[in-house]
Amino acid sequence: MRRGLIIAALIVGLGALSGGAAYERVAPGKNPGKPEWQEIAWPFPRDGWPAGKAFRCGATGCGGEVEVYVRPKIGFCNCDAGVTDDDEVDRVADLDLISAHFAPLEPGKVVRVADMPGRIRPYELAMSDGSRHTAIGIAVSHRCDLMVAVAKGSGDATAVQRAALDFLAEMSNWMSAAMEGR
Repeated sequence: MRRGLIIAALIVGLGALSGGAAYERVAPGKNPGKPEWQEIAWPFPRDGWPAGKAFRCGATGCGGEVEVYVRPKIGFCNCDAGVTDDDEVDRVADLDLISAHFAPLEPGKVVRVADMPGRIRPYELAMSDGSRHTAIGIAVSHRCDLMVAVAKGSGDATAVQRAALDFLAEMSNWMSAAMEGR
């Protein structure tokens, strides 16, 4: 009888420990103030390029809800100069997948993401439901290949850009591997 009670106590104890560990692993707010990004399904129809990766950050950690879509476009770049002007960002950054109606908010700037040089530019998107969103188009190059990203958010351009660049910095290993075809 005593042996049965000891075994039962051990089982209950192990269950409590594993339950506590599972709770700690998924408990929200574990890193207060740090954005929590979740991978989501690629939401766009097939086109001439492979689907990329899509991520969402909730309003709490990113200054408003932000979604980032990123993918390589292998063999789609000026091999000598890379991404050199805003017109190229307008053409390649996949903004048209989100909305056909986008307008630049200001001239773009030089940027470096995952050790790849390129340009970044903020936009206003007019959505089909009449709402307006901010978008950030990013196009960076490596040899003759592009890595493009577009971030769409409900916050102002500065907040969306900061959230997108911070997140892409975390993805730099994936981005580099994707550009090398791994």
